[in-house]
Amino acid sequence: MLYLDHAATTPVRPEVRDAMLPFLTDEEFGNPSSGHALGRAARAALDEARRRIAAALTCEPGEVVFTSGGTEADNLAVLGAALRAHMSGGPFRVVVAKSEHKAVIDAAHAVERLGGEAVFLDVDGNGAVDPGGAARALRDGAALLSIMWVNNETGVLQDIATLAEAASAVGAPFHTDAVQAVGKVPCAVGDLDIALLSLSGHKIGGPKGAGALIVRNPTMVEPLFHGGGQQGGVRPGTENVAGAIGLAAAVELSVGERETVMHGVCELRDRLAAGLLAAVPGLAVTAQHGARAPHILHVTTPGLDGNALAIHLDQAGIACSTGSACSSGRATPSHVLTAMGLPPERVAAPLRFSLSPTTTADTIVQALERIPDVLDRVRLLTAALQDADA
Repeated sequence: MLYLDHAATTPVRPEVRDAMLPFLTDEEFGNPSSGHALGRAARAALDEARRRIAAALTCEPGEVVFTSGGTEADNLAVLGAALRAHMSGGPFRVVVAKSEHKAVIDAAHAVERLGGEAVFLDVDGNGAVDPGGAARALRDGAALLSIMWVNNETGVLQDIATLAEAASAVGAPFHTDAVQAVGKVPCAVGDLDIALLSLSGHKIGGPKGAGALIVRNPTMVEPLFHGGGQQGGVRPGTENVAGAIGLAAAVELSVGERETVMHGVCELRDRLAAGLLAAVPGLAVTAQHGARAPHILHVTTPGLDGNALAIHLDQAGIACSTGSACSSGRATPSHVLTAMGLPPERVAAPLRFSLSPTTTADTIVQALERIPDVLDRVRLLTAALQDADA
């Protein structure tokens, strides 16, 4: 199997597995809230995990709030900030981009259902949010501006520094979903006006079910869970110690290696893009002329069905996707591509290939040998079905 779906999930790195293993056995199984020796050992390990994540992202250890993953972190940021502002007499209003991850989009709709307001910003043909448009949307006040650092479908890279400044200028907290950014692009939280940042372990060689929300000021979010008081009450409940340790190891490794490995990942992505453009008539690279992260290649081919393509590619031994793993298989068109203004024939035929430092040049060579043939076969099958229906 040629695995080109690293934006969906990645294999757990051996170093991460080894770090977690003692906390998955009867060696280190204590509850970090217990006062005895086993509990204190678990608490020390949890504190060390916070310290390592904070060092990698240039924030303070106390600002790291462990969650079950990126989706929970996004919900805690959007709903938590909106509810806290509302309860404090502030604006019950959030501003997000139309191309955000569904976790942010749906959380914004939840704000609406609770009686608040959600504003959805347009993006241009390259998927970029206009900082000026964001600033105008914030003039009426907002509990939060949330813009994804790297889009999980297209790889589009936003101008986070400028967007964060626009929010800061009017006193609105800025949140970014950095699930596809950590370890791929520089993510120094301490250097930017970022109030909240979401991350997830399994996108960078860590375990599934482990993520975090960086909360620069705990008074800016209302907890979504109640009881226990752990993590300053921001996210109570017994912590997933093994998951937190695995997350810390994955963040530390991926951030530490980024400068040395991501250039090579980008070269392989561009080699795959060039080969596909040369071999497949009508294929286009999404946001080709915009800023993109190095690990995602998103393409469209008019006249074909994305789900059919993914199925046939899977049968040919190539693992990829039609977009977000959270939305794959749905009949509805991609909200991201629709927001970018792509024509319907392209929205219907997306493919996302995503790479990691474990992707080899041989994988790309083999992919370029197989993918054009699969697309030609699907094109012929589609034409035959259309003729039969005529």
